[in-house]
Amino acid sequence: MEGYYCKSCKGWHPRFYGSDYCPLQKQFKLFQTKDINVSFSGASPPDIFVGKWGYPNVFSGILSPVGHDENSKGMSDPEEWFKNKLSSDDILLRRSSLVYSRFENSIKNPNSKLNDVMQEVSMASKACDVEFNLKKAPKIRVNTSVVTNPLGNVAPLRKAKISGNVKVAKKVDYFVDDHHLKAENAIVDLHKFGFSVSSMIKLLSSGLLGIKKQRKLVPSRWSTTAVDDMVSKNLLKKVKEYNWINDFYVFSDEYLGNHYEILLLPRSWSFEVIESKVGVDKYWQDSEINFKRKKYASDVTGAYYANRLAVVEFLNKIKKQASVIFFREIKDYEVPLGIGILREVSRNAFTQRVRRFNNLKEALEDMQSRLKTHISKYTARSNVIEEYKKQSSLREFIL
Repeated sequence: MEGYYCKSCKGWHPRFYGSDYCPLQKQFKLFQTKDINVSFSGASPPDIFVGKWGYPNVFSGILSPVGHDENSKGMSDPEEWFKNKLSSDDILLRRSSLVYSRFENSIKNPNSKLNDVMQEVSMASKACDVEFNLKKAPKIRVNTSVVTNPLGNVAPLRKAKISGNVKVAKKVDYFVDDHHLKAENAIVDLHKFGFSVSSMIKLLSSGLLGIKKQRKLVPSRWSTTAVDDMVSKNLLKKVKEYNWINDFYVFSDEYLGNHYEILLLPRSWSFEVIESKVGVDKYWQDSEINFKRKKYASDVTGAYYANRLAVVEFLNKIKKQASVIFFREIKDYEVPLGIGILREVSRNAFTQRVRRFNNLKEALEDMQSRLKTHISKYTARSNVIEEYKKQSSLREFIL
């Protein structure tokens, strides 16, 4: 993954190039003035994180502010960030106020006491009070990722204890107690019942879902993609049975420097994501043409699966099938804030008024009116458009 290590915040800024500018510096300085004791109590949003370095021996832990914040949920869930249209600074300020109290853990044989507390937090539907005892004060820093939410202020955890009652949704309790149901089936059912993607990611990461003997911790980066992938693949089974849309559909939306133009073509299911950064002649691209994706989308990474979930939710809702291209133009997205942001802006695009066109040329011209990059830069490399033109030529030849 391209990016650079920042000496200012001691964090990694993915998809950025060497620079003296630190997009986290403002929040870093604000939090640096806070005095944190090794023992404190806080209301976890709820939020947890399972790392991947050193797998199968990893670090995992609980995120919590020092003290009790009435808006703790807004510190954790991208769904809340988007709903309230928070700025990048607001999101980073909230994330930088969380302490990541972590401990060494094993994927298949987890640390029993601390892991039990982490799992209880993962199941909570509302903020839960936790008493923390750290081995030493946190390192004041924030790391960003193109997949997971910003994570900072790491501290080694000695003890943790939940104080008070933890509120758990009945359906969550049911699926956690079901030791005969596969994790994928549990995730699909939770989605049907309207649970947020963020809540499902925490449950999967904590090793709370699936057949008893197969349960294990899942690094948060992997569980994020896994949830998007499992839900979208299940919905696709139905989508592929529907009739094609009749026209060319265009949707668009923008949030925090991420501009999306989404094109739906009247053809059988195919999917593609092409990303570009304004001012830099650099593109990221992954696609699936007339086949199930078997390899990880290593170029676009987690955004690919988040975008796919958004569109198959929409197609399933209108009971139609289409070939789909996501054009993402990155303008002033200074700090990657995780995949959740991209999932929510993509979902929201499909709540906007659809623009309908009779042909591909008109649809592309409409998209060009809102893009800074010339549309030909995208279409020239699009596998979906190439396949569409081949099919159109074949149909004309046959007819």
